[in-house]
Formats: sequence, structure tokens, C-alpha cells
Amino acid sequence: MKLLVADDEKELSNALVAILKHSNYTVDAVYNGTDALDYALAGDYDGIILDIMMPGMDGTEVLKKIREKGLSTPVLFLTAKSEVEDRITGLDLGADDYIPKPFDMGELLARVRAMLRRKEDFAPSSLTCGNLTLDRAGYELSTPGHEKVHLAGREFQMMEMLMTNPGRIISVDSFMDRIWADGEADVNVVWVYISNLRKKLTSLEATCEIKASRGVGYSINEK
Repeated sequence: MKLLVADDEKELSNALVAILKHSNYTVDAVYNGTDALDYALAGDYDGIILDIMMPGMDGTEVLKKIREKGLSTPVLFLTAKSEVEDRITGLDLGADDYIPKPFDMGELLARVRAMLRRKEDFAPSSLTCGNLTLDRAGYELSTPGHEKVHLAGREFQMMEMLMTNPGRIISVDSFMDRIWADGEADVNVVWVYISNLRKKLTSLEATCEIKASRGVGYSINEK
């Protein structure tokens, strides 16, 4: 699971990152609202931990822009404010949870786990692009009139990332961070997996294709 932490209190942010990584999350950290928005829109995160009071752009404005772009990534608000009105504002803008500072790290981890579980509960059982369907339960690709093709674990993860947001370019770094987080693989492995997936799309006569954007990344699009 990959998380984005946005908080301008660097000491607190460093502690959060250390604890989250110890809990086996992959974590990116930023320290102002402008970077938080850029990272949220460019990255492929399972959840965002977002402080409200930040320089550049406050957390509520970041969340508003994220939701306007159609990004449904779950968001947990951190804030020094504890008034009911502030909680209502955050939740009305599309926040999934809200925890006031100071907070217990154990409670924060529990809230993060609950937030991510809710995301999984509401995730569709299948993803589509053109005539192509990805069965998330069976790890299978299919098109009408063809036998289903089973995907290995990392093939499935890559295809899931692509088909969650058809047309959206996913960087090589995003694939590496999500699928090869142990750092033991070379970036060329992404090209190898993309090549294998393209062959499977061809065998299925899929009406969508994986496109490369030179120096940027890959996306899946209808032909």
C-alpha cells in the first residue's frame, strides 16, 4: 500500500513516515499544499494523510481540487483544530476521516487501516477498457469470444494500475514503487512486463492498447 503524507511540521512528518514504513507502507512526504496537490494528482496512492493548515495551499483546498479532478483516493485529515465545524467542512469536501492533533500513533494507524479497508470494500470487482475486462478476484483478463487469460501477480498489479484510470499516464517510478518496492529489480523490468501484457491484449483481440509516452510512462487507451 502506498501513502502520501502532507504536513508542514517536518518533525511530526518524519515520525509519521518512520512509523508507516515500519508498518510496511510505502510513503511519500511533502511539506506544503502545492506539492501535496501535485503529488496526489501525479502519483498512484492508496490513501492520503493531509494536514489542513499548510503553506502554499491549505488542506481543504487541496482536497477540493483532488475531488474536482475525479480522484477518489481516500483522505485522512490531520489538524490542530478540533471544532465540530472544521470536521464538518472536511467531511463535506470528501474527506474519509478526521483526527485532531495531538493524536496517538496507534490510533492513527488504526484509522489508516480502516480507511484502506473501506476503499477495498467499495472497489469494483472488475475493471473495463473497451471490450477488455479485468477480473480482480480471479486475476483474469477476458474479451467476448475468447478464453480468459490468467495473469501472474505482478502482471495483474500492473494491469490493475493501468485499468483503474484508463487514459491516465502512470510513470515507471510509480510502477516500481508499487510493484517492486523492495528495490531489487531494475527499471527495465517494467518494459518487459508491458511487452508481455501487450502480447496478451493482442491474443485477446482487445480494443484497447497500452501506449508509451516517451520519458513519462504508460497508459491504456481505447484504439
